[in-house]
Amino acid sequence: MIDRGSGLDATAVPPKPEKSSLLDDFMDIFYAPSAVFARREKSSFWIPLLIVSALLGLVFVANRDLMQPIMEAEMSRAMAKQGTQLTEEQLKGMQKVSGVLGSVGAFVFAPITMMFVGLITWLVGKFVDSKQTLNAAIMVAAFAYVPKVVEGILMRVQGTLIDTSSFTSPFSFSIGLGRFLDPDTTSPILLALLGRVDVFTIWVTVLLVIGLAVTGKISRGKAAIAGVIVWLLGALPQLARAFQ
Repeated sequence: MIDRGSGLDATAVPPKPEKSSLLDDFMDIFYAPSAVFARREKSSFWIPLLIVSALLGLVFVANRDLMQPIMEAEMSRAMAKQGTQLTEEQLKGMQKVSGVLGSVGAFVFAPITMMFVGLITWLVGKFVDSKQTLNAAIMVAAFAYVPKVVEGILMRVQGTLIDTSSFTSPFSFSIGLGRFLDPDTTSPILLALLGRVDVFTIWVTVLLVIGLAVTGKISRGKAAIAGVIVWLLGALPQLARAFQ
Protein backbone atom coordinates (compact mmCIF):
# COMPACT_ATOMS: atom_id res chain seq x y z
CA MET A 1 0.00 0.00 0.00
CA ILE A 2 1.37 3.42 -0.99
CA ASP A 3 1.43 6.29 1.48
CA ARG A 4 0.24 9.09 -0.85
CA GLY A 5 1.16 11.79 1.64
CA SER A 6 4.85 10.94 1.79
CA GLY A 7 5.30 9.23 -1.53
CA LEU A 8 6.78 6.18 0.27
CA ASP A 9 5.61 2.59 0.37
CA ALA A 10 4.34 2.25 3.95
CA THR A 11 5.05 -1.48 4.01
CA ALA A 12 8.50 -1.32 2.45
CA VAL A 13 10.43 -0.08 5.50
CA PRO A 14 10.45 -2.63 8.35
CA PRO A 15 11.05 -1.40 11.89
CA LYS A 16 14.70 -1.26 12.84
CA PRO A 17 15.80 -3.92 15.33
CA GLU A 18 16.90 -2.74 18.74
CA LYS A 19 20.63 -2.17 18.83
CA SER A 20 23.09 -1.84 21.68
CA SER A 21 26.79 -2.07 22.35
CA LEU A 22 28.38 -5.09 23.97
CA LEU A 23 28.97 -2.99 27.08
CA ASP A 24 25.25 -2.22 27.22
CA ASP A 25 24.51 -5.95 27.00
CA PHE A 26 26.82 -6.72 29.92
CA MET A 27 25.02 -4.06 31.96
CA ASP A 28 21.53 -5.10 30.83
CA ILE A 29 22.12 -8.75 31.71
CA PHE A 30 21.54 -7.75 35.36
CA TYR A 31 18.06 -6.31 34.88
CA ALA A 32 16.88 -7.01 31.30
CA PRO A 33 18.33 -10.41 30.35
CA SER A 34 15.48 -11.25 27.95
CA ALA A 35 16.35 -8.22 25.82
CA VAL A 36 20.03 -9.17 25.79
CA PHE A 37 19.34 -12.72 24.65
CA ALA A 38 16.90 -11.51 21.99
CA ARG A 39 19.46 -9.05 20.61
CA ARG A 40 22.36 -11.53 20.68
CA GLU A 41 20.48 -14.62 19.49
CA LYS A 42 22.11 -14.68 16.06
CA SER A 43 25.43 -13.13 17.08
CA SER A 44 28.60 -15.16 17.53
CA PHE A 45 29.25 -16.37 21.07
CA TRP A 46 33.02 -15.90 20.85
CA ILE A 47 33.41 -12.27 21.97
CA PRO A 48 31.22 -12.49 25.12
CA LEU A 49 32.73 -15.91 25.88
CA LEU A 50 36.30 -14.61 25.74
CA ILE A 51 35.50 -11.45 27.72
CA VAL A 52 33.77 -13.36 30.53
CA SER A 53 36.58 -15.96 30.51
CA ALA A 54 39.21 -13.24 30.92
CA LEU A 55 37.28 -11.61 33.76
CA LEU A 56 36.83 -14.94 35.55
CA GLY A 57 40.53 -15.70 35.15
CA LEU A 58 41.55 -12.32 36.55
CA VAL A 59 39.19 -12.70 39.50
CA PHE A 60 40.61 -16.16 40.23
CA VAL A 61 44.18 -14.84 40.22
CA ALA A 62 43.15 -11.94 42.47
CA ASN A 63 41.63 -14.42 44.94
CA ARG A 64 44.47 -16.94 44.80
CA ASP A 65 45.64 -16.10 48.32
CA LEU A 66 42.16 -16.83 49.65
CA MET A 67 41.82 -20.09 47.74
CA GLN A 68 45.28 -21.48 48.55
CA PRO A 69 44.42 -22.68 52.12
CA ILE A 70 41.20 -24.20 50.79
CA MET A 71 43.04 -26.03 48.00
CA GLU A 72 45.52 -27.36 50.56
CA ALA A 73 42.69 -28.56 52.82
CA GLU A 74 40.97 -30.25 49.87
CA MET A 75 44.22 -31.95 48.92
CA SER A 76 44.77 -33.15 52.49
CA ARG A 77 41.24 -34.59 52.67
CA ALA A 78 41.71 -36.40 49.36
CA MET A 79 45.02 -37.94 50.45
CA ALA A 80 43.60 -38.95 53.84
CA LYS A 81 40.70 -40.65 52.08
CA GLN A 82 43.09 -42.58 49.86
CA GLY A 83 45.44 -43.36 52.72
CA THR A 84 48.32 -41.53 51.02
CA GLN A 85 51.12 -40.13 53.12
CA LEU A 86 53.55 -37.55 51.79
CA THR A 87 56.56 -35.83 53.29
CA GLU A 88 56.32 -32.11 53.96
CA GLU A 89 58.65 -31.45 51.02
CA GLN A 90 56.50 -33.52 48.66
CA LEU A 91 53.36 -31.80 49.89
CA LYS A 92 54.85 -28.34 49.30
CA GLY A 93 55.91 -29.41 45.80
CA MET A 94 52.40 -30.59 44.97
CA GLN A 95 50.91 -27.40 46.36
CA LYS A 96 53.25 -25.28 44.24
CA VAL A 97 52.40 -27.21 41.08
CA SER A 98 48.66 -27.09 41.80
CA GLY A 99 48.89 -23.34 42.35
CA VAL A 100 50.55 -22.77 38.97
CA LEU A 101 48.16 -25.12 37.17
CA GLY A 102 45.22 -23.47 38.92
CA SER A 103 46.20 -20.01 37.71
CA VAL A 104 46.73 -21.17 34.13
CA GLY A 105 43.64 -23.37 34.25
CA ALA A 106 41.48 -20.46 35.37
CA PHE A 107 41.84 -18.91 31.91
CA VAL A 108 41.61 -22.25 30.07
CA PHE A 109 38.79 -24.04 31.87
CA ALA A 110 36.45 -21.04 32.06
CA PRO A 111 35.64 -20.98 28.31
CA ILE A 112 35.54 -24.79 28.21
CA THR A 113 33.07 -24.81 31.10
CA MET A 114 30.79 -22.23 29.49
CA MET A 115 30.85 -24.07 26.16
CA PHE A 116 30.03 -27.32 27.94
CA VAL A 117 27.17 -25.70 29.88
CA GLY A 118 25.87 -24.28 26.62
CA LEU A 119 26.06 -27.70 24.99
CA ILE A 120 24.22 -29.37 27.87
CA THR A 121 21.54 -26.66 27.91
CA TRP A 122 21.09 -27.05 24.14
CA LEU A 123 20.77 -30.83 24.42
CA VAL A 124 18.39 -30.75 27.39
CA GLY A 125 16.35 -28.09 25.62
CA LYS A 126 15.60 -30.53 22.80
CA PHE A 127 13.52 -32.59 25.23
CA VAL A 128 11.24 -29.59 25.85
CA ASP A 129 10.82 -28.68 22.15
CA SER A 130 13.44 -25.93 22.13
CA LYS A 131 14.47 -24.46 18.76
CA GLN A 132 17.62 -22.96 20.25
CA THR A 133 20.77 -23.22 18.12
CA LEU A 134 24.04 -24.38 19.63
CA ASN A 135 25.59 -20.96 18.95
CA ALA A 136 22.74 -19.27 20.84
CA ALA A 137 23.05 -21.77 23.71
CA ILE A 138 26.75 -21.01 24.21
CA MET A 139 26.05 -17.27 23.92
CA VAL A 140 23.41 -17.63 26.65
CA ALA A 141 25.85 -19.58 28.83
CA ALA A 142 28.53 -16.90 28.41
CA PHE A 143 26.22 -14.11 29.56
CA ALA A 144 24.75 -16.36 32.27
CA TYR A 145 28.22 -16.64 33.82
CA VAL A 146 28.53 -12.88 34.37
CA PRO A 147 27.19 -13.33 37.96
CA LYS A 148 30.19 -15.59 38.60
CA VAL A 149 32.40 -12.54 38.11
CA VAL A 150 30.35 -10.74 40.75
CA GLU A 151 30.75 -13.78 43.02
CA GLY A 152 34.53 -13.56 42.66
CA ILE A 153 34.52 -9.87 43.53
CA LEU A 154 32.35 -10.58 46.58
CA MET A 155 34.85 -13.26 47.63
CA ARG A 156 37.59 -10.63 47.61
CA VAL A 157 35.40 -8.32 49.69
CA GLN A 158 34.82 -11.11 52.22
CA GLY A 159 38.55 -11.74 52.40
CA THR A 160 39.09 -8.07 53.20
CA LEU A 161 36.34 -7.63 55.78
CA ILE A 162 36.28 -10.93 57.69
CA ASP A 163 38.74 -13.55 58.94
CA THR A 164 38.74 -16.42 56.43
CA SER A 165 41.61 -18.38 57.97
CA SER A 166 39.19 -21.06 59.20
CA PHE A 167 37.64 -21.60 55.75
CA THR A 168 38.46 -25.10 54.53
CA SER A 169 35.96 -25.60 51.71
CA PRO A 170 35.15 -23.76 48.45
CA PHE A 171 31.60 -23.55 49.79
CA SER A 172 32.83 -21.50 52.76
CA PHE A 173 32.69 -18.35 50.63
CA SER A 174 29.31 -19.16 49.09
CA ILE A 175 26.11 -17.26 49.81
CA GLY A 176 24.07 -20.38 50.39
CA LEU A 177 23.64 -23.58 52.36
CA GLY A 178 27.15 -24.88 51.66
CA ARG A 179 28.60 -22.11 53.81
CA PHE A 180 27.13 -23.73 56.92
CA LEU A 181 28.23 -27.31 56.18
CA ASP A 182 31.42 -28.83 57.57
CA PRO A 183 33.16 -30.75 54.74
CA ASP A 184 34.81 -33.07 57.27
CA THR A 185 31.53 -34.25 58.82
CA THR A 186 28.92 -33.72 56.10
CA SER A 187 28.15 -36.48 53.62
CA PRO A 188 29.96 -35.68 50.33
CA ILE A 189 26.77 -36.46 48.42
CA LEU A 190 24.73 -34.08 50.56
CA LEU A 191 27.44 -31.45 50.27
CA ALA A 192 27.45 -31.79 46.46
CA LEU A 193 23.70 -31.17 46.27
CA LEU A 194 23.18 -28.59 49.01
CA GLY A 195 26.33 -26.77 47.95
CA ARG A 196 24.52 -25.79 44.74
CA VAL A 197 21.75 -24.10 46.69
CA ASP A 198 23.42 -20.71 46.68
CA VAL A 199 22.57 -17.29 45.27
CA PHE A 200 25.01 -17.27 42.37
CA THR A 201 24.45 -20.83 41.14
CA ILE A 202 20.70 -20.21 41.16
CA TRP A 203 21.24 -16.84 39.45
CA VAL A 204 23.22 -18.51 36.65
CA THR A 205 20.51 -21.16 36.30
CA VAL A 206 17.74 -18.56 36.09
CA LEU A 207 19.63 -16.75 33.30
CA LEU A 208 20.02 -20.06 31.45
CA VAL A 209 16.26 -20.60 31.77
CA ILE A 210 15.45 -17.12 30.47
CA GLY A 211 17.91 -17.49 27.63
CA LEU A 212 16.52 -20.88 26.67
CA ALA A 213 12.96 -19.53 26.66
CA VAL A 214 13.90 -16.52 24.50
CA THR A 215 16.23 -18.18 21.98
CA GLY A 216 14.49 -21.56 22.04
CA LYS A 217 11.03 -20.06 21.44
CA ILE A 218 9.45 -22.04 24.28
CA SER A 219 7.47 -21.15 27.39
CA ARG A 220 9.19 -20.20 30.64
CA GLY A 221 7.61 -23.29 32.21
CA LYS A 222 9.28 -25.66 29.76
CA ALA A 223 12.54 -23.76 30.04
CA ALA A 224 12.36 -24.01 33.85
CA ILE A 225 12.07 -27.81 33.63
CA ALA A 226 15.21 -27.87 31.49
CA GLY A 227 16.91 -25.50 33.94
CA VAL A 228 16.28 -27.81 36.88
CA ILE A 229 17.78 -30.70 34.94
CA VAL A 230 20.86 -28.63 34.06
CA TRP A 231 21.16 -27.59 37.73
CA LEU A 232 21.10 -31.23 38.82
CA LEU A 233 23.62 -32.23 36.16
CA GLY A 234 25.92 -29.53 37.52
CA ALA A 235 26.28 -31.54 40.73
CA LEU A 236 27.66 -34.59 38.91
CA PRO A 237 31.39 -33.65 39.10
CA GLN A 238 31.15 -33.21 42.86
CA LEU A 239 29.11 -36.40 43.18
CA ALA A 240 31.70 -38.29 41.15
CA ARG A 241 34.42 -37.21 43.58
CA ALA A 242 32.21 -38.27 46.47
CA PHE A 243 32.11 -41.85 45.16
CA GLN A 244 35.86 -42.11 44.58
